Amino acid sequence: MTHPKSELYAAPLSGEWIKSSLSSPNADACVRLMKIDGGVAVDDSKRPDLAPLRYTRAELAAFLQAAKAGEFDHLLEG
Repeated sequence: MTHPKSELYAAPLSGEWIKSSLSSPNADACVRLMKIDGGVAVDDSKRPDLAPLRYTRAELAAFLQAAKAGEFDHLLEG
């Protein structure tokens, strides 16, 4: 049986990377996202040698909803 994420990791990275509009225009140290078949790829632009992580749409939606609700704000505390 094939793991559901296997299809995500087989999807080509042929789209355009998107980074936050809050990132510096010349920053090369940002998290970037790309829409792929079945989900989203997440990349660390300062580590192009690492393969991007891939998430289903449902996984990304759950993360974004939690982030908007402030569930991860404590991770930014000094």
